[in-house]
Formats: sequence, structure tokens, C-alpha cells
Amino acid sequence: MTTTEELLELERAAWKALSTDGETAAAFYEEVLAPSVLMLLPGGLVIEDREAAIESMSGEPWSSFELDDERVVSLTDQSAVVAYRASAARGDLSYSALISSTYVRGAGKWRLALHQQTPT
Repeated sequence: MTTTEELLELERAAWKALSTDGETAAAFYEEVLAPSVLMLLPGGLVIEDREAAIESMSGEPWSSFELDDERVVSLTDQSAVVAYRASAARGDLSYSALISSTYVRGAGKWRLALHQQTPT
């Protein structure tokens, strides 16, 4: 599997976890988040604490999602950015954003270090 395929699969798995239940999402991010993490979320929410980031993932799941225009930009052999457009729904709420997730490879696994969402 190429780095691009591996990272796109990982990002899609994140959305699947976020669309299952809070416990599944928290467990996924417990495994995937880097030791140091930064999340820049809508409404000016900034999360710099790993445990707070994991806790924030345990909310109400998305009922549907779609990812488009997916791309991976390799930064080094050990880091890359996944960028795409996401559309999702939760109850009556519709959400659309441009998203980027920066991954670093450590101990043979990709870890999410920076995640940023720009609502559209």
C-alpha cells in the first residue's frame, strides 16, 4: 500500500469512527493521535491537549458523511498532509468544510499531529 492510500484510508477510518458512537471515536483517536497535537476547529476552538482532543471526539456521531477532492501532499518521508472537502450531517445539522490533517510517522505508524477545519 502506498503512503497516499494508507493515509486516505486512515482519514476515512476516522470519519467512520466519528459516525459510529462516541466510544468508538475516542478509542480510534486514542490510537491515532500523536503525543503532541493541535486541533483548529470551527468557532475558534483550539485544542492543544491530547486528552482533551480525545474527549472532544466522543460526542454525538455523524449520521452521514462524504469526502471529496482528497489529496495527499508528502512533506518528508515521515510526514504528510491529507486535504479534502467534507460534507456531513447530524440530525438537522449539515456541515461542510475544507479539512487538512497532518500526519507524522513514528514507531512505524502514522500519527495525527495537526488537524484543521475551515467551514464552507
